[in-house]
Amino acid sequence: MINNIVVLGIQWGDEGKGKIVDLLSQKANYVVRYQGGNNAGHTLLVNKKKTILHLIPSCVLHKNVHAVLGNGVVVSLIDLVNEITFLKKQGILIQNRLILSSSIPLIFKYHIKLDKARECNILNKSIIGTTHKGIGPAYEDKVARRAIRIHDLYNEDHFYKLLKKNVKYYNFQLKNLYQKKSVNFEKIFDQSIQIFNTIKDMIQDVSFLLNNQIKQGKKIIFEGAQGSLLDVDHGTYPYVSSSNSSIGGVMTGTGIGINKIKYILGISKTYCTRVGNGPFPTELFDRTSEYLSKVGKEFGTTTGRKRRIGWLDLVLLKKMILINSLSGLCLTKIDVLDYLPKIKVCIKYIDKHSHKKISSYPINIENWKNVVPVYKVFTGWNQSTRGITSFIKLPIEAQNYINFIASFLNISIDLISTGPNRNETIITNKFLKEFVR
Repeated sequence: MINNIVVLGIQWGDEGKGKIVDLLSQKANYVVRYQGGNNAGHTLLVNKKKTILHLIPSCVLHKNVHAVLGNGVVVSLIDLVNEITFLKKQGILIQNRLILSSSIPLIFKYHIKLDKARECNILNKSIIGTTHKGIGPAYEDKVARRAIRIHDLYNEDHFYKLLKKNVKYYNFQLKNLYQKKSVNFEKIFDQSIQIFNTIKDMIQDVSFLLNNQIKQGKKIIFEGAQGSLLDVDHGTYPYVSSSNSSIGGVMTGTGIGINKIKYILGISKTYCTRVGNGPFPTELFDRTSEYLSKVGKEFGTTTGRKRRIGWLDLVLLKKMILINSLSGLCLTKIDVLDYLPKIKVCIKYIDKHSHKKISSYPINIENWKNVVPVYKVFTGWNQSTRGITSFIKLPIEAQNYINFIASFLNISIDLISTGPNRNETIITNKFLKEFVR
């Protein structure tokens, strides 16, 4: 019997995936990250205690659940060990139940330095808006077939040669293209070997492990990072992440087949946010933006940057539902909208010059510049929804808002988050209810 769930974001990230994975993984056997790196930021809030994660999957609070990093994730060994140590200080022991794919590409100091150098021009203004974690350059190495993968460190002589070659390649760029200081080869080598010796017992063939566990009927959750609108192929290119944060990343990032997945859950806020540069048709610059930013605590978990704010965009969600073959949708932060007098949702785009409806999802950045959103306006409910766990107990105006979204998108709303705490959630889907029992 296939019990496996995918949880992925269908906006620009920060949709609240961490909370939902934490909720659903209470009775799971494995939670698997399949793409991204420590540029992700997942926040768990249980019994008023906040736990922030960047790389390790969002199942850490459940002691019987194994956390897995698949081959689609890029990993900084330094940051991995720092996160393990940070969790240990909070009383969360993860080391004995953390599993690393032997094919994980590694992030080194030269990736991070190059990332920072590229992102800042002479005016010190960010170009794409990356987190400066070295994620992009690490993925470039993977595609260019020069990545150093974690299994390469088993043979120190082999690793020495690979690292020497890569450091030379990156130091040339840092010095000659960006006038930056070079990195120290010996220091990187020694530090990497030292850390590797502390984590090498975690390394396994993840594809073999997961496929074997699936045969045994184990419950597995595949946890996405970022959001589908940041997918390198299907997002708002070039203002995207460097990995496939949509459904395809599950297969390539773990080695399991599409027929091993039973249910795909897309996560969306009831409004929109974005960190970094790039298209944002429904972005707000008024008091509503400030209100949502304050009430929703819209600051990046990883960077601390203030998020850009906008109304919910159903045109974008339709596209993301299509490419991800979603089984159902989860709406988060309904409570953030509680005291707004009017709530808008974007239902179509028109061209700002011709005023004609834009019939297709804009492909290039120039086309995005012509997009003007058209809104449907809802009356707010002016009362608290915080902590409600039954749909019929929501104010009728909130029910109408949610029902319209479901009808417009032609998808069931299977979860509704009514607050940041784990149990402040409405679950309407029978399979998901059974999954957490």
